[in-house]
Amino acid sequence: MTPFILVPLIFLSAGFLQGLTGFGSALIAMPLLAMILDIKTAVAVCTLCGVTINLKMAMNLRSNLDRKKILPLIIGSIPGAIFGTVVLKEMDAHLITLFLGALVAGYALYSLLMKPIVLKLNPAWGLLSGFLTGSITAAVSAGGPPTIIYATLMGWKKDDFKATLSGFFLAAASMAAAGHLISGLTTLYVFKLFLVSLIPVQLGVFLGHTLSGKVTEGLYKKMVMILLVFMGIMLIFYSTR
Repeated sequence: MTPFILVPLIFLSAGFLQGLTGFGSALIAMPLLAMILDIKTAVAVCTLCGVTINLKMAMNLRSNLDRKKILPLIIGSIPGAIFGTVVLKEMDAHLITLFLGALVAGYALYSLLMKPIVLKLNPAWGLLSGFLTGSITAAVSAGGPPTIIYATLMGWKKDDFKATLSGFFLAAASMAAAGHLISGLTTLYVFKLFLVSLIPVQLGVFLGHTLSGKVTEGLYKKMVMILLVFMGIMLIFYSTR
């Protein structure tokens, strides 16, 4: 099958995961996209779809958005997005793929093995989390792990957790998409792949959000994380070919 069929199917699944759990679309989409597309094309397409996914999620959870929680993350992500765009444009694609594989597998193992702890960190740590997320989002479009770990350590309530992630990821993805466009990484081919994926990704978000109350979230996340470990290992192997 051609990318114009496979890519929308990937984003249907990624949107479903995001709608169900509030995060994780890029962690699912990027390993699969990297197997059928050039890594830089995959990042640019995934970033554009990430904007639409998080816009929908942020609108659904707008009553729980808190600027005090989001602002440090956004401030930190601005220099991070610039740094990540430079890395994506200049770095060898195999190194990016290797980094993505290690990131995905490492985060999934962390989620499976570590018990949730609450440290009530100083919000200043949000600056570092934002910088790391901005950098990784711009470079490999899977910048969620630093902010997800930060939000987990802060001990926010479920809806506040989802709203903060959606609002911040929307800002980070928008900055990354702007950087990709300015730097020339967003090509006509990228835009075409984005357009054919627009309806499937929104359908996935809708289905995931609709079914979120009918599926045990903890069990589903555990299954996803196990899958991500294998995907990360596959990417690491793929990068060495």
